Amino acid sequence: MHNPYLPYPVRIESVVTESEDRNQKTFKLVFLNPEDEARFRYMPGQFAELSVAGQGEIPIGIASSPTEKGFIMFTVNKVGKVSSHLHNMQEGDIMGVRGPLGNWYPWDTLEGKNVVIIGGGFAFTTLRSSIVYMLDPENRSKYGNIDVVYGARMPGLLLYKEELAAWEQRDDINMHITVDGTTDPNWKYNVGFVPTVTKEKAPSADNAYAIICGPPIMIKFTLPVLTELGFPPDRIISSLEMRMKCGIGICGRCNIGTEYVCKDGPVFTLEKLATLPNEY
Repeated sequence: MHNPYLPYPVRIESVVTESEDRNQKTFKLVFLNPEDEARFRYMPGQFAELSVAGQGEIPIGIASSPTEKGFIMFTVNKVGKVSSHLHNMQEGDIMGVRGPLGNWYPWDTLEGKNVVIIGGGFAFTTLRSSIVYMLDPENRSKYGNIDVVYGARMPGLLLYKEELAAWEQRDDINMHITVDGTTDPNWKYNVGFVPTVTKEKAPSADNAYAIICGPPIMIKFTLPVLTELGFPPDRIISSLEMRMKCGIGICGRCNIGTEYVCKDGPVFTLEKLATLPNEY
């Protein structure tokens, strides 16, 4: 049985700078040992700890989908010591991955349902995993209509631009991209905050679930919109990614009431969150 404290060794296969400010980079990682890759079985919504020798580790949502074979992917925001060091690493460098950790979106429950995905800023990473998972040819027929509302402060901060463009061309997913504001005369998408665009673009709540992940302030103002649209609390699924710490409930820093986000989450329904100390 694998020791949960020990990371798997991985090699950086590629590094892509996602944002105009260069603070978000996507790392595609390849396991050094095939047996480690086989052990690393995950579902969209889970996270892992990225470790850099001599620097420490950080919890990051998994951006790849289990339907994508041969690699795992993480988009890292440059905000502290470990993430800054990771941003300076190059293709071919060796680092560690510990996980997968936490729970995941309830994919069995979502089968046969319409799915509305709402994301903001850097937190779109695990939602990217979810979209790729649902659009996989073996999975697409399991789910109904897919609507995505994704926003950033400005166009240059949107992640996965090539994939966003590719999804827009498909007829089995509805993309609603927005920015808080822009002076770009060629901008052809929405301008407005995510809650406002959600109210304008989200479809009927009939036979639908909403998955939301983003900055706490975005979630705070989007939840009442979803309630107004008719989504009951047990059909609104959120993630407390900002609470993730050690990943296995030992340090206690992720505690909210009776729950440990690293072990019992980070995915919770609004119904469950209503029983815990207020996060939003």
